[in-house]
This record gives sequence, structure tokens and C-alpha cells, in this order.
Amino acid sequence: MKKTFYSNGKLLLTSEYLVLDGAKALALPTKFGQNLTIEPGNNKEIQWTSYDDDGSFWLEETFAFETITNQVFSENQPVKNMLITILYEAYQLNPAYLNDSEGYTITTQLTFPKSWGLGTSSTLINNIAQWLEIDAYTLLARTFLGSGYDIACAQNNSPILYQLVQEKPWVELVDFKPECASNIYFLYLNQKQNSQNAVKAYRSKSNDLKNLIPIFNQLTETVLQHHDFESLKQVIEQHEKQMTEILDLPRIQQALFADFEGTIKSLGAWGGDFALVLSRKDPSPYFIEKGYETLLRYQDMIL
Repeated sequence: MKKTFYSNGKLLLTSEYLVLDGAKALALPTKFGQNLTIEPGNNKEIQWTSYDDDGSFWLEETFAFETITNQVFSENQPVKNMLITILYEAYQLNPAYLNDSEGYTITTQLTFPKSWGLGTSSTLINNIAQWLEIDAYTLLARTFLGSGYDIACAQNNSPILYQLVQEKPWVELVDFKPECASNIYFLYLNQKQNSQNAVKAYRSKSNDLKNLIPIFNQLTETVLQHHDFESLKQVIEQHEKQMTEILDLPRIQQALFADFEGTIKSLGAWGGDFALVLSRKDPSPYFIEKGYETLLRYQDMIL
């Protein structure tokens, strides 16, 4: 019997990095995501094919069940090995999916380019958790570093407030409809950031952050309550200033777009993936001239 599952992609608007330490974050599920299709197979193996949004396949592997249950890794194949890890941890949470099966043919299909970093891993984790009826946050914790906000986005169809409370995920759906949505754009920075490496770098630089968490909680509430153009501009600048001091990194606007007439905010892991652009006029010509051609309007990106 064929089964299909779908999960939303994600963007983290506030409290990047600090969300790992309990700060309240505003996160936005995207209109882009990933499908997972499960069909019966044979030979006690999984035939796995992953397609990018343009229909080209980027992963094609066959996994014997015993390769998964024994965690048999291949040299210099990190993507394949990570998938084995995910399937192994899923097996630990629900052994029946391998013990009681003859095999599977599994297909994944992204609806966004893999390079965009909107949640290739988190959407896969959540889809597998749906299929096997296991807890997605637990599966995430066993396989990737992260707060879990991306799983919350995968599971919900509206903006959310997300927070780790006593190390457990807390999620609240919010009615976030920015007054200045027509002035908000999302710019792809032409490079995908490794979120696990970014988290490790943050951990190596972070000191005692307890006093900073209330500041970011307030910044998140301000964005949620005051999102006209000028208010959002002010809070973005305050947020970037705080994160610059924590990470000891320059703002993306200072580093790449110092002459831009508007405001730019890093999203998620600094230095890659997408940035939020706040501009009173269409900024496309400016970014195209600088070699950045992927710019999406708020209404084209966010659910």
C-alpha cells in the first residue's frame, strides 16, 4: 500500500542560536517542503531515491536491512551514512518497520532547491516520524544538533512561537501577518550553511547567556506585536546588534551590502542560506547587479 507524507520547510525570524538555550523564537513555516512516498519492496532492503525540486535525483541508494540495524557505514559518503543513522535511530524507536517487512521503495521529493537550506533534513525527519508513528523531536535529538523549531515548522501551517522549556519543546500558533509584508523579501545568499557546524561554532563562542535570553524574548514579542515598517526596522537592527556581539561576527549587511538602502537580517545560521530584506522599494535590481538572483517576496515564501 502506497503512503505519502509531507512536511513544511522553515525560516527562523528571531532568536537564532539563542533558541538553543531557551530563548523564545518566532519561526515561519514555508510554502516549500518535502514529500516522502513509501511503497512495498522486497529482498529485505530499502531502495531509496531522492529528487530535487527540478526532478533530478541527488541520491540513489539501496540499503539492506542489516546495513541499517548494524549501522554499517561507507567511507567518504556522509550523506548516505547520515541516512543510515536516521533509519537506524528510527528502528530503535519502532523496530517493527524492519522486523515485520519484506522491504520498501522510498522516494523523497523536495519542492525547493536542496541548496536553499529550508529544511532538507528536518522535513525528512518529520516525514519519517509520521510514517513510523514515532516522536519527531526524539528522532531529531538522536540524529542532529538543534532546538527542534524546524520540526515545529514542519508540523504546522502558520507562524509559531517556539521555546525550549525545561528542555522540552513548547509551541504556540500565532497570527503573524506583518503590516509591511509587501516590503519584506527573502534573499538567498548563494551558499548553504551547515547548521550543525554553525551550532558548534556558537557553542564555542557563547558565554553565560542567561542574562541575554530575556532580551531576545522581548525582541521576539516586539516583532510579533509591532510589525509596521519602522518598528520592524528598529527591532531588526537591535537584534542584529545583539547577535553581532554574541557571535563576534559582522552583520551580513555590513559585510556584503553596506550601500544598500534598506535593512537586512541574517536568518538561522549566520553566513549562509537566506536573509530577510526590508525595503521600501523593489530591491531586485540592486541584488541582481551584485550577483544575487534569488529573491522571494514574503507572500511567495511564507504560508
